[in-house]
Amino acid sequence: MTLAGKTALVTGGSRGIGRGIVWELARQGAQVAFVYRSNTEAADQLVKDLELDQRTVMAIQADVSVVETAETVVESVLEAWEKIDILVNNAGIIRDGLLATMDHEQWQEVIDTNLGSVYRFSRAVTRPMMSQRHGRIINISSVASHFGNPGQANYAASKGGIEGMTRCLATELGRRGITVNAVAPGFIETDMTEAIRNVAEKEIVKKISCRRLGSPEDIAHATAYLASDEASYVTGHVLVVDGGLTLGGL
Repeated sequence: MTLAGKTALVTGGSRGIGRGIVWELARQGAQVAFVYRSNTEAADQLVKDLELDQRTVMAIQADVSVVETAETVVESVLEAWEKIDILVNNAGIIRDGLLATMDHEQWQEVIDTNLGSVYRFSRAVTRPMMSQRHGRIINISSVASHFGNPGQANYAASKGGIEGMTRCLATELGRRGITVNAVAPGFIETDMTEAIRNVAEKEIVKKISCRRLGSPEDIAHATAYLASDEASYVTGHVLVVDGGLTLGGL
């Protein structure tokens, strides 16, 4: 499997799962642009590391929750590299809280970032991909959309929306050579999951069939497959990568 000659755009690419995806796509031969919001130090380090590994990479600082961001970012990548073959919608945040006490900002910020950015970036790359009659859109969802976790109504709603959008876009774009899929990670060792891991990691691991937490690389490998030519007949699919957590393993 190779992504040589491909151009990829990854949102939320400086840390955690996003960083793993950027690394894997670049390792497979793609030139990769990634969007980050605020952690310039992490973004600069990722660029430095990839360039030392002789990979082609571009970091773009932007807030994906802002309406105009997607068009601006996509135009920048097209201006630099002329095409976008792969879009990975990974940007996401959590603002947990019980619905009874969740204010409008907690709800809207998660929806605008997690779900709104998928709509805007997917829309922005659709015409270029349709023109070249080829493309891969991969949306990062979460097994949280399959559970009823208390305190995550906003997050679960955003991820469930992503999965529904994935299926709809797959039916719309398949005839143009564009596949649209989602990856739904389970518990992954990232900054986002640190708080809950500090409290309940042992109990979480007991519920996972593989008896370990996932790594960003686990998600990156699945994403790279869906981005590849080998996955040209896979579309509208949600690939759960959770070590068996949703199986209810004992």
